[in-house]
Amino acid sequence: MFDRVLSRAGGIALLIGLFACVRFGSAVAVPAFARQTEQQCIACHVSFPELTPYGRYFKLTGYTIGKPALSSDGLHHIPLAVMAEASVTSTRHNHAVDPDTGETVSVNQRNNSLVFSGASVFLAGKATDYVGGFIEWAYDNLATTADGTLGGHSAVDNVDIRLAGKYSAAGAAEPDLIYGATLHNNPTVQDVWNSTPVWGFPFTSSPLAQTPAAATLIDGGLEQQVAGLGGYVYWKKALYGELSFYRTADGAFSALRAGQDIHTDGGVAALKGYNPYWRIAYTHEWGPNSMMVGTYGLVADRYPSNFDTSTPTDRFRDIAADAQYQYITDPHVFTAQATYIHEKQSYNASFPVAAATGAGIGAGPAPANPTDTLRTFKVKGTYYYNRQYGGTLAYFSTTGSADAGLYGEDAEGRARKPDSAGYIIELDYLPIQNVRLVLQYTAYNKFNGAATNFDGNGRNARDNDTLFFNLWVAF
Repeated sequence: MFDRVLSRAGGIALLIGLFACVRFGSAVAVPAFARQTEQQCIACHVSFPELTPYGRYFKLTGYTIGKPALSSDGLHHIPLAVMAEASVTSTRHNHAVDPDTGETVSVNQRNNSLVFSGASVFLAGKATDYVGGFIEWAYDNLATTADGTLGGHSAVDNVDIRLAGKYSAAGAAEPDLIYGATLHNNPTVQDVWNSTPVWGFPFTSSPLAQTPAAATLIDGGLEQQVAGLGGYVYWKKALYGELSFYRTADGAFSALRAGQDIHTDGGVAALKGYNPYWRIAYTHEWGPNSMMVGTYGLVADRYPSNFDTSTPTDRFRDIAADAQYQYITDPHVFTAQATYIHEKQSYNASFPVAAATGAGIGAGPAPANPTDTLRTFKVKGTYYYNRQYGGTLAYFSTTGSADAGLYGEDAEGRARKPDSAGYIIELDYLPIQNVRLVLQYTAYNKFNGAATNFDGNGRNARDNDTLFFNLWVAF
């Protein structure tokens, strides 16, 4: 497996030479925010997207440090950035038995092949001294079409637009209070710590690998489907608080889900009213060290079918605790993050219908239990030398209630659990600041409820172990 991936990685290595030879100018010229602030990428990032203390300050102050792209003095810089990825994925055992036909089929359609994964264009920067943000439009070259094949698709990705201000006492060297408002389309995309779902590790992963079926709603279940409106305060670089509300991104907010599959039942989420999200964190900085401990959560009332908003709703209550530590010097950098999420799922709409009919409402779930729980835990540690050579070790775990309606039954007729667990080993190399090479190995101890025969057709958790080689470029 390693030989096949590394041989195809040679094709990616050729691309590196091309990008390294392009005259981007000095390092401060990339990407859009670097052009705006006239600072190097490492001022804000340990390695994209992990933020340094200065990067967090830049985001909290509304992306407004530096010059606007256009002013009365003329055009200062172009407020655009481009990101692209190419990769090779190798699945440990790439064959499985089709439960419907009994035939042996490939798990990964492009196993051991060099593929262009996709690209994004960012409109990003400072609009005024108080307003800034970014809008990402992404092209997914490996999107799954209706017939199960792979084909290109583009849509809006993450969006975060901010209005921010600062208050400083007379003679203060730094603001005593930072406050602001945010409009965004993905819960936790507005967060400034890399322990929450959107910006948490792994920062990039194989788009072709098999992944566990169960995830909490706050962890990707509403991405690019909702409009989030919120306000936040950060006092004396110590206490952070935020309150946001999420609603379906329709009507005046429909641009926040442009390109999503709104014409298919189950294609997007539909929420009832405005659903609260909270974030509280305590932070401390001393010398090259910084730390954070916090909590965040979401309570969401979701319609089982986005085609029918006349029904009752299912409620998802996610409560999380997280922590982060960073030690940043030259040349040594060490960072660590951890997060635990507990989700209570109350199927007030779906369970009565499933119990009576054996099916859900439209494309909605058909749970066998009126309530379920789901728990996820992630922890990782990263070391970088000279911001160029990096290594990460991470552990992840998902556990939850047994539910035959959601997860099926095993060979003995027992309800399956959503349990999955494993670890990730990653090596990173940045030949220049805007090019990153990733070699990542993901290993599973348990997958979708079992270590062995998790699908009832003889496939084991370790069969989904994946070696992933990725080239990431931004300019």
